[in-house]
Amino acid sequence: MLDLVVRGGKLVTPAGVQQADLGVLDGQISQIAEEITESARQEVLATGRYVFPGLVDVHVHFNEPGQAHWEGIETGSAAFAAGGGTVFFDMPLNSLPCTLDAPSFDQKLSALRALSCTDFALWGGLTPKNLEHLSELAERGVIGFKAFMCNSGLPEFPACDDATLYEGMRLAAEWGLPVAVHAESEILTAHLTRKMRAKGVSWREYVASRPVFTELEAIQRALLLAQETGCKLHIVHISSGAGVALAAEARARGVDVSLETCPHYLAFTEDDLEWLGATGKCAPPLRSASEQDRLWAEVWAGSVDIIGSDHSPAPPEMKQNPDFFALWGGIAGVQSTLAVMLSQGWQRRGLALEHIAALLALNPAKRFGLKRKGQLAVGFEADFALVNLSQSHTLAPQDLHYRHRLSPYLGQTFLGVVESTWLRGEPIFKEGKIVRPSEVRLQTRNL
Repeated sequence: MLDLVVRGGKLVTPAGVQQADLGVLDGQISQIAEEITESARQEVLATGRYVFPGLVDVHVHFNEPGQAHWEGIETGSAAFAAGGGTVFFDMPLNSLPCTLDAPSFDQKLSALRALSCTDFALWGGLTPKNLEHLSELAERGVIGFKAFMCNSGLPEFPACDDATLYEGMRLAAEWGLPVAVHAESEILTAHLTRKMRAKGVSWREYVASRPVFTELEAIQRALLLAQETGCKLHIVHISSGAGVALAAEARARGVDVSLETCPHYLAFTEDDLEWLGATGKCAPPLRSASEQDRLWAEVWAGSVDIIGSDHSPAPPEMKQNPDFFALWGGIAGVQSTLAVMLSQGWQRRGLALEHIAALLALNPAKRFGLKRKGQLAVGFEADFALVNLSQSHTLAPQDLHYRHRLSPYLGQTFLGVVESTWLRGEPIFKEGKIVRPSEVRLQTRNL
């Protein structure tokens, strides 16, 4: 007897959308067939619903331990599950302590196991102060190392100079682990910030202090170091089509690089900051409409590998300051990633559903070695979301599962409603409520 049969859904698979039944046994997809005749302990009627693979978000900041009042694992993972998510990768900074050595890894892992409602992986930090601890983190099972090429805004997580980044990449290459970089030039952005602040402190001056070329300069250096060391490079939150094109060109000549952008760069432009205000501040900043069009073209062309939320919330008081430079920069969006891609990508721009599923699940799972995650196929873990694409929803504060119900997406109308999310065949989000699974697991490379 099967544990679960999902009957009559439209399965979003790598080969396209197919109407079929999906059978689950012992947490894995055991059958996909036009009709499954075996009985099951539980059946779900999914007629008219689309079954998406559970989202794999490689870029979130849930800020625990130490700063759970910013978000926290319990609320962050709940919001992720409500948006169709089943595996997140927690970044090493914004928590206190940052994940820079074995004890800090263990502390975060303990909190994740106790509080998360989805599976997870941990990034380790790469900074000038913890090179000697990278081996500890590799042994613990980090998914990779995260480095900043500019000021992170946190003194406990300093930016990498080129020598540190080179040595970190060299070590990571030996262990087969990727290095993720926040690619903005510290020298250029610091210089331009001083110039722009002398003119004003509005969103316009902030955007002007971090132009596209400051991103391109850092991407170019990171690509050169990755090529020299043989490191697997992952460039996070690329904001510009020009940045994607630069990295894709390097990949074509053999650099092992994956490219991530975020829903907010695809949904908003810099002009939207006039009404978004603090909720839309991020680094790199939102770009012009023409640059956004170029970014969408790169998504369409398949040059972008992964869409990650870069969920980075903060208490409301950190979003209240007439000086735009002084505001905490971070988008609260982990619950809305699929919604944005369905509305902006599928409905508005005709992006195929299987392409969206690849960006949000298949590609991140493949890139980071999660061998049984990311797609609806026999032998893979039964992580999926049931989505009603015949309905729309307007996001209201009461819909958000975040600790602080702030988001640039509030008031936006999206196509599709996530009706339930399932982790290894167990519901973790259903009828608007979070359900704790029997087990959550640390995901490590090459499972």
